[in-house]
Amino acid sequence: MIAPKSLLQASFHAGRNWLRPTRATEEGAANLPPALVPIRSLGPAYRERIAAHLLSLEPEDRYLRFGYAAGDEQIRRYVDQLDFAKDEIFGIYNRRLELIAVAHLAFGDEAQPTRRAEFGVSVVRTARGRGYGARLFRRAVMHARNAGVAEIFIHALSENTAMLRIARKAGARVQRDGSESEAYLALPPADFDSRVAQVVEQHLAEVDYRLKVQAKQFWDVLGGVQEVRAGVRQGRFRSGQ
Repeated sequence: MIAPKSLLQASFHAGRNWLRPTRATEEGAANLPPALVPIRSLGPAYRERIAAHLLSLEPEDRYLRFGYAAGDEQIRRYVDQLDFAKDEIFGIYNRRLELIAVAHLAFGDEAQPTRRAEFGVSVVRTARGRGYGARLFRRAVMHARNAGVAEIFIHALSENTAMLRIARKAGARVQRDGSESEAYLALPPADFDSRVAQVVEQHLAEVDYRLKVQAKQFWDVLGGVQEVRAGVRQGRFRSGQ
């Protein structure tokens, strides 16, 4: 878990990049520390964006995420059935406001003696190698702790080594059964630090998203102005012929 002080310091330094061109900021994203990737909770209004993210996954990535070769219709059905009131869905945006990573934390029945939550994650291929899956898992663990969950489990294909590596690094016990594996991570009870960290992360994620919206609007307007200027210049050139 990232300390609230570290989150605030990282947010301050990250602010320098908000008005830089999109390409320049994304080229250096792989070198950013974990606190510089705010993770935002997603509600029903983002259902179509979640669908767009999942539909953009390569066939192999769909297979690893769902455990089968999910087609477009099956993905649509999965997104339509997301229960935002019961479960928690998290996402990471790039500066074009595209979802490049999405995690689903599905809560089990509260009536069970040991309440569990299942974790699933997907990351677009162009955003691999930046630790987004691990960051989303840490965020899910913190949220689950604060929600009174005693254990997180992951059901994954045994060949999904990236997901199982994330679980093992977090201290989960992994049980393999042929082509499938399950990882179980026992969670400590919530404490003051976990609750404060969640509030701080949520606030920073909202601020980051709003700033990304404003930055995108700025660059869109600037791009429109440049197109108009180019059109005027072209018109003058033609009129002078």
